[in-house]
Amino acid sequence: MAHLTQITDHPAPKQSSFDAHHPPSKDLLSDCVHCGFCLPVCPTYVLWGEEMDSPRGRIYMMAKASQGEAPLDAQFGRHMDNCLGCMACMTACPSGVQYDKLIEDTRFQVERNLPRSSSDSIFRKLLFATFPHPRRLRALAIPMLIYQRSGLQRLVRATGILKFSPKRFAAMESLLPTVPKNLRRRLPRVTPATAPSNAATKAHGTRVGMLTGCVQQVFFQHVNEATLRVLAAEGYEVVIPQQQSCCGALMVHCGAEEDARSLARKTIAMFEAANVDYIVINAAGCGSTMKEYGHLLREDAVWSERAKIFSSRCRDISEVLLSHPPQQPRNPLALRVAYQDACHLRHAQGIHAEPRSLLHGIPQLDIAEISEPNLCCGSAGVYNLLHPEPANELGDRKVENLLAAKAQALVSANPGCLLQLQSGLRRRGLAEVPTFHMIELIDASIRGLSPQEFLEHRAQS
Repeated sequence: MAHLTQITDHPAPKQSSFDAHHPPSKDLLSDCVHCGFCLPVCPTYVLWGEEMDSPRGRIYMMAKASQGEAPLDAQFGRHMDNCLGCMACMTACPSGVQYDKLIEDTRFQVERNLPRSSSDSIFRKLLFATFPHPRRLRALAIPMLIYQRSGLQRLVRATGILKFSPKRFAAMESLLPTVPKNLRRRLPRVTPATAPSNAATKAHGTRVGMLTGCVQQVFFQHVNEATLRVLAAEGYEVVIPQQQSCCGALMVHCGAEEDARSLARKTIAMFEAANVDYIVINAAGCGSTMKEYGHLLREDAVWSERAKIFSSRCRDISEVLLSHPPQQPRNPLALRVAYQDACHLRHAQGIHAEPRSLLHGIPQLDIAEISEPNLCCGSAGVYNLLHPEPANELGDRKVENLLAAKAQALVSANPGCLLQLQSGLRRRGLAEVPTFHMIELIDASIRGLSPQEFLEHRAQS
């Protein structure tokens, strides 16, 4: 009887605060030894010095919630929302903690189980209703074009009236991309290789699909055009499936799991139908998400294996171009540029040396490294819209480091980073400093453009 009493009196294990659908893995949580190597590279910890706004602090909160010792309340949600998801902690971590999977699964939990304020919910729905939809973005671009070309934007910014508007609205205005002159530019569905057929390249016969993105295909089509020209010049046949939409990266960053899974399935099916060997991506945030489709769809009986195969074929443009020796000569481009690592390329995908190797292959191009290279610029998907104040602090800090390099232009590999840098430059009164995607420099070098021709060509895009 005493034995039975002892068993009966033993406290029952507490129930997890997470729901049963894909809670953060306890095995992955246990990988963290709380050593603190992540602290100096975490943007929010660098800004605030708050333990719960560091990766190990968030993992501690996840573990407590998993054990039923901490609730999923507003405080928990706030610290998870504060994370930029830059994954710099993964590069710094000596234990190999898979923080990307932990924060994404936790954000899905937060979005399902914690109600948001009406204003926050409406703002997020507005973002989801526009950003992932190129057609809607093109429609929105028309009043934006009038706003910019009429001089109204200059007037609004000169008066300082935006200081008195809601912070998120002011952030959206400050990040508006320059609307291209021709919004109807479309890329051909199939572009054959333009490299000589007798060129000694294994790229010939390789058929690649190219992601055009959602925001990118509307406001950064010049980057897609440069990517297409370079791939064709290097011997690749390029297929561009038409009517592309969001890959789901935005939804993953914001915790909208079912929407992310739906867009992932659509993207997989689209490129499967294109019958390509690889999928080439020139936007770091998209690439990191697409390479993790296998995890996102891990329990989907129909799509799990297809997602793994698809992700194994995804390549950043820098990976593709380095897979074979260059087929076209690189002409000199006498510029000094400062290179900014996109976090989802450097940390989430582990691609660091590849872009530098490609840029160093351009004669007379001087590539400057910057201070605090692992610190995020503050873009982080739509973080700079949802959390404009810390994003601006980080953006100003990044611009300060870039300007210290005394470069003529700033270079990155992600459209969000480019917009964030442009916004930071404008706050410094330096809107004339040009920003470029890495692939634009390679394209200019292959085409033999002088720095002046390159800058003029870009201005006319």
